[in-house]
Amino acid sequence: MIQGLEHVAIAVLDLDAAIANFRDGLGLKLLEVEDVPSQKTRVAKFALGKVTIELVSPTSPDSALAKSIQKRGEGLHHLAIRVDALVPELRALALRGVELVDREPKPGSSGTKIAFLHPRSLGGVLVELVERGGDERRGA
Repeated sequence: MIQGLEHVAIAVLDLDAAIANFRDGLGLKLLEVEDVPSQKTRVAKFALGKVTIELVSPTSPDSALAKSIQKRGEGLHHLAIRVDALVPELRALALRGVELVDREPKPGSSGTKIAFLHPRSLGGVLVELVERGGDERRGA
């Protein structure tokens, strides 16, 4: 079951410069910076009410994110939606005809499990589904 908006992800090439812009320019609180090896990315998370903004930077030129930036440039990358249980949600979406990028969950940041839905099924918007782990489960 869908629980709500988890985060908004912004693709950037220079993570340090982007962190400075969001922290110093907008005055947002930097929560953490973390490598996500399964996605070949480095992520900086900022508090914005009950939702986070994630600045996402590729750590490898062959990552999906690096290819996306090369094709589309920096900017809004995806919306992430929190779900209770990722595997049943993926099965239900596939049965309803939503095209899945990931048929099985992958490790995400902060102990989460993630899977992406193809933009072709959602009006051109890349959507990530997020299932929080034990300590990460919190109401929003």
